[in-house]
Amino acid sequence: MLLRTAQLTVIDFETTGSVPGFDTEPWQVGAVRLVHGRIDKSHLFKSLIRVDIQRPFNAYAPGKHHALRDKIAAAPKASELWPTLEEWVSGYPLVAHNVATEKKFLRKMAPLHEFGPWIDTLTLTRQAWPYAPSHRLEDLIAGLHLEPRVRECCSKGEPHDALYDAVSGAVLLEYILTLPSWKQLKLPESNG
Repeated sequence: MLLRTAQLTVIDFETTGSVPGFDTEPWQVGAVRLVHGRIDKSHLFKSLIRVDIQRPFNAYAPGKHHALRDKIAAAPKASELWPTLEEWVSGYPLVAHNVATEKKFLRKMAPLHEFGPWIDTLTLTRQAWPYAPSHRLEDLIAGLHLEPRVRECCSKGEPHDALYDAVSGAVLLEYILTLPSWKQLKLPESNG
């Protein structure tokens, strides 16, 4: 099946970052549906995920977690959020920019589920633009002048907000799938 004809879920987690003595935990998730190569603006999802108020975050972890600590401490636990998130990820090919983080947290939330196949926009952009000065999501969005499309789909938010980053990943894939040499890109076999 061609990627541009599939229904895909683009997902992003924001995390606590690495802190000695603690597992890295997600504190926010965002997802958006891509249908036939286009973002479905009626299918956007964003939620905070509970992290204990006493748990330290890496001082360099990006995002607005400092300002949201009380809300994060009162947010649903990952296990409580799973039934809602499952509707977004089960049975859909999944997309992320550097899929390792998203794979890790989905496996932790639902270890008996299989996910994927996975499409990694980081891998695709390294193939499409091998000499780009940066393959960071926010740099690609700026360099390819895709910010207006991101804002059209997600007017609030900024880089390292999970929904904003999920939409950015979706916009990036949407753009890649319009390039002549990428229109025939196929959905990979399951690699969950």
